[in-house]
Amino acid sequence: MFLLSNIFNDPERLNQLVSIAQTSLYPMIEGAIQKTIPLTLISFVIGLFLAVLTALARLSSIKIFQIIARVYVSIIRGTPLLVQLFIIFYGLPNLGVTISPFISAIIGFSLSVGAYASEIIRAAILSTPKGQWEAGYSIGMTYTQALKRIILPQAARVSIPPLSNTFISLLKDTSLASLILVTELFRKAQEIAAKNYEFLLLYMEAAALYWIFCTILSFIQGSIEDRLNRYVAK
Repeated sequence: MFLLSNIFNDPERLNQLVSIAQTSLYPMIEGAIQKTIPLTLISFVIGLFLAVLTALARLSSIKIFQIIARVYVSIIRGTPLLVQLFIIFYGLPNLGVTISPFISAIIGFSLSVGAYASEIIRAAILSTPKGQWEAGYSIGMTYTQALKRIILPQAARVSIPPLSNTFISLLKDTSLASLILVTELFRKAQEIAAKNYEFLLLYMEAAALYWIFCTILSFIQGSIEDRLNRYVAK
């Protein structure tokens, strides 16, 4: 409180902080548009594709597919995301495999989303009543046709809320990419803070931007859920 009162009682200091906040806003937003948002979108799409494949592998009657899917999910869920990013970006060069920071981040985040989202999708498929399968079979559908035309559409509706939360969490997790040199939103804040030493101001400004983005996504999530609920029998 003492420090805050000193700032408000010192117009020159206050103007300096306001000026820093204003000049740093554009680089942070630029980092978000150029790296944070694309990284989130690309990683989520790839991760969702991996999640569907992994969920179907877990539900498959083929034992080897089940084992591969279980091991993949176990490794990703059992190790920190930051460690995974470091292995991909800093570790693989020891084996002669050098990957750019942005691609490394996409690989790491996609694998993470794939593992966590696969459990969401698997649970959504299992929650579909068995009668839905039987109804598909009774009209001559194969397993694949029933899965594609009856089960997955219902599972998709059930999966929307938790997958939306995964997407929002992914947006925040992209800040970890700053540690492998991806110049996303938080990396921009770090670079600016390193020059003027206003760490508290700039990190709070970065946090505010993340909060704004997540709030927007939450509103979008809510509207999607409301639209889907219109097709649910009351």
